[in-house]
Amino acid sequence: MLIKAGFNIEFGTNAPTPMSVLMSIHPSRNRDLVTPQRIMATPDLPLHHHLDSFGNTATRLTLPAGGARLHAEFVIADTGLPDRRAPDVPLTPVQELPDEALPFLLASRYCETERLMDTAWALFGGISSARGMVEAIVDWVHDHINFGYHFARKTRTAWEAYQEQVGVCRDYAHLAVTLCRCMNIPARYCTGYLGDIGVPLCDAPMDFSAWFEVFVDGEWYTYDARHAEPRIGRIVMAKGRDATDVAISTSFGTSWLKKFEVTTLEVVEEQDRLLQAA
Repeated sequence: MLIKAGFNIEFGTNAPTPMSVLMSIHPSRNRDLVTPQRIMATPDLPLHHHLDSFGNTATRLTLPAGGARLHAEFVIADTGLPDRRAPDVPLTPVQELPDEALPFLLASRYCETERLMDTAWALFGGISSARGMVEAIVDWVHDHINFGYHFARKTRTAWEAYQEQVGVCRDYAHLAVTLCRCMNIPARYCTGYLGDIGVPLCDAPMDFSAWFEVFVDGEWYTYDARHAEPRIGRIVMAKGRDATDVAISTSFGTSWLKKFEVTTLEVVEEQDRLLQAA
């Protein structure tokens, strides 16, 4: 299947302001591009792309006084298959995990494992299957948090989401990641595009989405506590310990959003033409 995706985001500033953004798709999806993905700036600005410490494509720029618009549009091929479930195998002992998985067992800015350790073991300590444990955590978090865009708060941590029982997709992901880490399952936070493909259309404005991945039996598997079911057509942009590592934009000075538009939709009528041209 083919998916058309992109964004149109405008920032305001009063003075020249350095910024780093994570608005490119993750390098692991570059091979699936049918049309080029290129971030454009209006007015035209120098953009410096580099890989950050988590392997994401980051872009550095300096917003001029008055601000600028960043935009991109691309078509990407996707398998059309739902998220793969983790295998039904025993938990991997920590001593047998690869070195690169260990950071995703630790506490981080929004994932306070020390505050949720006792809760996690009380809820999930009797489960021996890795798949069973992850899916029990997903279901529990899905039922525990009440979703609402009006609940959004960029400083809310996993512990606070647990206490307040409200949030948006990032809060579901943070709480699920934290509970997985408490149970010695490496988990990392992900952000990207997730359109209403294969599900009823939502009348809310399109936004970037947050989900998470778990490391089970030597591979990473995608889960989403907000939706609590495998979805179709995810396009990952960035992965990290939590939302701090994958912020869409980080401003080194004062800036504000003036426009925020995200597009993600299946392109059925153009699939044959674009694939032939590729």
